[in-house]
Amino acid sequence: MTSVHTSAQEQAARTVARPEHARAGGGVPEPPEQPIAWSMLSRALSVPLILGLVCFLPAVIAAQPGVEVRDTAYWLQLVLTCYAGARLATMILSTRRRLLQGVFWMFVYIAMGVAPFAQVVIGQTPTPVVGPRQDLVTAIAMVLVGCAAYDLGALLASRRPLRRRTVSVRSWGPALAHPVRLRLLVLVAFAASAFYVLKLGGPAVFFSSRQEINETVAATGVAAEGSNVGSAFLKGFGQVPALLALLLYTRRLATSYRARRTPSTVLVWVALGALNLVVNNPISNARYWFLTVLMAFVFTALPSSAAVYRTVLATGVVGALVVFPYADKFRYDDEAQRSAQSASVFEPLVTKDYDQMVMFANTISWVDTREHTYGRQLAGSALFFVPRAVWSGKPEDTGVRVGQWMGLRMTNLSAPLWTEFWVDFGASGMIGGLALIGYAAARTDRRYALAVTRAGPGPGSVLAIAAPLIAGYTFILLRGPLLQAAGKLAIAALCLVLITTFREQRAARRR
Repeated sequence: MTSVHTSAQEQAARTVARPEHARAGGGVPEPPEQPIAWSMLSRALSVPLILGLVCFLPAVIAAQPGVEVRDTAYWLQLVLTCYAGARLATMILSTRRRLLQGVFWMFVYIAMGVAPFAQVVIGQTPTPVVGPRQDLVTAIAMVLVGCAAYDLGALLASRRPLRRRTVSVRSWGPALAHPVRLRLLVLVAFAASAFYVLKLGGPAVFFSSRQEINETVAATGVAAEGSNVGSAFLKGFGQVPALLALLLYTRRLATSYRARRTPSTVLVWVALGALNLVVNNPISNARYWFLTVLMAFVFTALPSSAAVYRTVLATGVVGALVVFPYADKFRYDDEAQRSAQSASVFEPLVTKDYDQMVMFANTISWVDTREHTYGRQLAGSALFFVPRAVWSGKPEDTGVRVGQWMGLRMTNLSAPLWTEFWVDFGASGMIGGLALIGYAAARTDRRYALAVTRAGPGPGSVLAIAAPLIAGYTFILLRGPLLQAAGKLAIAALCLVLITTFREQRAARRR
């Protein structure tokens, strides 16, 4: 009787907490607010956090010795840094977890705010600015406008109620992982990763360096001259199914008491963990990819922890400033290892990695010498799987094309999402694209918050896996180029589609 009475009280509480549009049948209840204790704590943290992100860090950078030029680029960059810092603080202090939006603003604050501001102050950039200073001013202004468009899209999404899925006689429900197809995914993951490991000569090469991995992949002959489709598929299928299977089993163990008491489930999870330690370790993989793996795993294992969400966003700033520039220790072998010494904590921001704003300026200069491609670059990214032998005019990476135009020998350059829209459609396309992304991110965040609640779809929720994976991969998508990023994202989408079912299953909801 006690359990029945308690269940009735909980149901009544959920009914009272529903917004009007949900009770009317047009929407679903919003995720619950955080407890009052955290609300009081967040108010105590808000002042030092906002002051630190918006005032203290920009002031410390502004005080660094440099060229002492206070032109339009300097002030626009300062405004962008403070704006992104304020929005990041809002994400951290929010009473609801906004996973995709939080990662977006963390990237913008570091890669498009703090780092370019340090470059402007010190007067040094990772790659040269080949065009006039006005192109850099335009790039900063367009990033600022794009961020405002992203916020506008997110605001429009927050005004629109979430619609409840229509229930039919076939009992369609939320997206869930089909148990049988999930087991097949596990088999595919082990088979594909085993082929990947054996193709490269065994597990030992995965604990050497990224340089040796790339050389070994090139020696396998899977990539034709001038095309990386073969190597992209080899790496993608060797890494992505293994990661997705691990995340899905982690979700089951984290949310299902029954799964934790099932030895076969635990053993499969351990085996998948060992497999990912080989193919997805930080030694032989790009830092951005390992960041995706780490973030997806953390948010899947601790889906409802507000403390973890806020800790990741808050410490991400420190990690980007201090740890990330030196995290390429295993990119090269011992003979080619670069020195990791720096005279200033801000020196890595002007000498390594953070070339996004500069490359946007160079892209603007490049487009001024020609015309917009009107969707050609984005089409090349969407059709990444088409070999160049079949599509002779297939576009190259945006960063590569701009680097070649600049006359650089090293063309492994970034092409942030702003530049991809700019190359194809100019300012209007960039604004519209960022607004759509903001809208989609906000809607996904709200759906994800519902999926990870106790009353959500359960251990088999696909959205509870997809959202953390997309959040981690957001760093790669925002950094660009899209052509390089499209492969693994498409493979992940294919795997999720193949294992997803919308038919309600009792076994999938068992706790």
